[in-house]
Amino acid sequence: MFKLFSGLFSYDMAIDLGTANTLVYVRGRGIVLNEPSVVAYHFQEGRKQVLAVGESAKSMVGRTPGSIRAIRPMRDGVIADFDVAEEMIKYFIRRVHKRTTFARPKIVVCVPYGATAVEKRAIRQSVLSAGARKAGLIAEPIAAAIGAGLRITDPKGSMIVDIGGGTTEVAVLSLGDIVYANSIRVGGDQMDASIIDFLRRRHNMLIGESTSERIKHTLGTAKMPSDGTGRKLKVRGRDLIKGVPKEFMISQADVAEALEGSLQQICSAVQTALESTPPDLSSDISDNGLMLTGGGALLGNLDEVLREQTGLAISIANESLSCVALGTGKSLEYEKHLPHVIDYHS
Repeated sequence: MFKLFSGLFSYDMAIDLGTANTLVYVRGRGIVLNEPSVVAYHFQEGRKQVLAVGESAKSMVGRTPGSIRAIRPMRDGVIADFDVAEEMIKYFIRRVHKRTTFARPKIVVCVPYGATAVEKRAIRQSVLSAGARKAGLIAEPIAAAIGAGLRITDPKGSMIVDIGGGTTEVAVLSLGDIVYANSIRVGGDQMDASIIDFLRRRHNMLIGESTSERIKHTLGTAKMPSDGTGRKLKVRGRDLIKGVPKEFMISQADVAEALEGSLQQICSAVQTALESTPPDLSSDISDNGLMLTGGGALLGNLDEVLREQTGLAISIANESLSCVALGTGKSLEYEKHLPHVIDYHS
């Protein structure tokens, strides 16, 4: 698409600051870090003292004493806790460069298309406070499309659906920019919450976030199994009637029913996008189909459900989990060819 970067090694970075995971791309090196967006801290002399970040912090979720909190500073793709997010970004930058002091890099961060001016300003300020000399923002649908290998600079319509941890981005692109886009606050986190809520209502069982995530990854499906049950998984939770720990079975049919509401919202967003697309671009999309990216793209049978509802050919990106990070990084590599894609000013 463009000539590869061949200059001297650079500290410039691209960050996919996701609700579930943070990926860091270093110019000329590719993705060098992929860690959960989780921070564990305790209060010391009225201030938050960070104890762990990433994988080690995620292992503490749901297991901390009252004096320690393990949280995700990102919610729905934007910063919910500024101080903790800033510390998390600093930690990841230092992890990448393996030292506490470093040349102040230029950093590009992807943001949901629906992020407000206030939310964008908060992300930019956190990145600058973490040590960047310059902070740029790129819309998540554009980053996902670049990372998936779509030829977005062509005068043809391309459609992308990126299902992340906090949001789902649905967009139609042409000539390197967004023609139509919508960001809905539905993603992996809401799916986890739906499974927890379903088991509480249907089976009077309470499970934690990590167990719900494991159920989704193991049994997750967008379509009811043909035999009405599908595969099963034995999990542990708390019996809400007796108040004691209990082991029980959950089936794929249970998961499909639990996820039905979230998936319907995604399908409705795709249908709205198709109805809002200019006719000539609709024709291109009819020919080329729709590209799925993000962790949610890996949900079993989701491509089949979307194909049935839209009549389009559905493709799943080869590296769907890292598409946004790859696209954000490539936008930095090829910045001269895509000058309008990165926003350094708002």
